Amino acid sequence: MTSPKNDHDSLLIKGGHLIDPAARTDAPMDLLLKSGRVAEIAPPNKIKGGADEKLDARGLVVAPGFIDLHVHLREPGQAYKETIATGTAAAAAGGFTSVCTMPNTVPVVDSVEWIEWLRQPERGALVNVFAIAAATRGSKGATLSDFRALQTAGAVAVTDDGKPILDDNIMREALALGGELNFPVVQHAEDTRMTEGCSMHAGARSFRLGLRGMTAAAEASVVERDVQLAMHIPNARLHVAHLSTADALKSVRRGKRAKARVTCEVTPHHFTLTDEDMRDYDSNYKMNPPLRSPSDREAILVAIADGTVDAIATDHAPHATHEKQMEFERAAFGITGLETALALAITRLHREKRVPLSRIVELFTAGPARCFDLRGRGSLVRGSVADVTIFDPKKKWTFEAVNSLSKSRNTPFDGWQLTGKVVATIVGGRVVYAG
Repeated sequence: MTSPKNDHDSLLIKGGHLIDPAARTDAPMDLLLKSGRVAEIAPPNKIKGGADEKLDARGLVVAPGFIDLHVHLREPGQAYKETIATGTAAAAAGGFTSVCTMPNTVPVVDSVEWIEWLRQPERGALVNVFAIAAATRGSKGATLSDFRALQTAGAVAVTDDGKPILDDNIMREALALGGELNFPVVQHAEDTRMTEGCSMHAGARSFRLGLRGMTAAAEASVVERDVQLAMHIPNARLHVAHLSTADALKSVRRGKRAKARVTCEVTPHHFTLTDEDMRDYDSNYKMNPPLRSPSDREAILVAIADGTVDAIATDHAPHATHEKQMEFERAAFGITGLETALALAITRLHREKRVPLSRIVELFTAGPARCFDLRGRGSLVRGSVADVTIFDPKKKWTFEAVNSLSKSRNTPFDGWQLTGKVVATIVGGRVVYAG
């Protein structure tokens, strides 16, 4: 595919198959982008307006720009792992036009000043960066941050990601204030009182390796408490991050059936791998939540197919080599994920589990846009923001970590043969990645 120049005002995407779940479109369509917005959508060769540039999308899927609700861009304070510039370059290569960055940086993003700092042009972001602010001051779990000021400054949600809010009263206050402001509270569901010193899932594999394991109950108990609170607090909005266990899913389902405003995300590594896949003491398989049991993965696959899961999010967590190349129990938690997410979804969910491509696109677009009210995004209806992801669902390729655009290489998927490749990523009508 020849990529268009970026100095023009309009772009015509011709010959592609448009999948836009929010608009219930799954058909061959041409798309005209003008002045950063979607100007026209029409069947092949029916666009009336002219364009400065054309992009040939024959044989390709054209979708709304992908949205990742959960990334760690490591700025401020940890630029040796990742920067906003390198992280968003990796995001663009993965087809993401918007990412939501977590606040557990150095210092913690818990003030208006740091929200504004993240959004400054000199950060060099290639895609849209939406800040998620800390739910409590310093993410210490004791005093709520200034939700109203953070929301006004542009934060799309609050969380103490990496540190769960364990105090019942603080979580109740957070959900109540979030309800007043229509502001999502994102929970890292882990009872750390039950997981201290643990480095992987509790099961036969952890026993064989002699490693202390995190029980599924450590996640499920927090989700159950939070869902119960969300069901009884007016307008509360609870979003469960990187959900990984069958029992936690049961609580989410209960909340949804009760019409509570409860949403959840799952990661590609949790629907692809289990603890049994972990190589002996290979820290590229160490993440939090950990890789779970085959039955937990099966529950996630069912929840993806039946609509319980709202979004696929990567939990992109880059680390420097020296933070991973050490004893498993001491190594940092987390893996990179932006450049492999779509291909893992197509390979595992679509090709192996027969999840429709339209459902996968929904999990990357309309679903996440609804979770955090990212209006004007997640769909390509006329007038919406011209964020577009174009991919080849049949392209076979091999992921090589050494070629990643991220600063870090901590991934269990190095050398994997995958199907499904991003061909172009367009942000505000401008091509920011062409594969």
